[in-house]
Amino acid sequence: MARRRKRKSRRRQEGRKILEHIPQFSIDSGEDKPVTAARKYIHTHGILPPALLLVRRNEHTTDRYFWAEKGLFGAQYVEENHFLFPSLKPPEEREVALAVSR
Repeated sequence: MARRRKRKSRRRQEGRKILEHIPQFSIDSGEDKPVTAARKYIHTHGILPPALLLVRRNEHTTDRYFWAEKGLFGAQYVEENHFLFPSLKPPEEREVALAVSR
């Protein structure tokens, strides 16, 4: 029996392409939960948003988080809703968005 191909969301693919250009940091979670390890790493290293953190939970699993101005988000959520994050827009679009919000 042939397997059906999984449908790929264009919006998520576009978000993934945008996240490729963001600085990435790979860390190990150690004894902490992955979110806690990511928050500690951000605090100790003074990482400024936007940034993508790859937190290795164990030898098989890596959790991805996006550090934005408004906090820490799951990377999958950001891929699907990248238009909600001003830091992911090109500089020209950010200036236009700032002018409109004033």
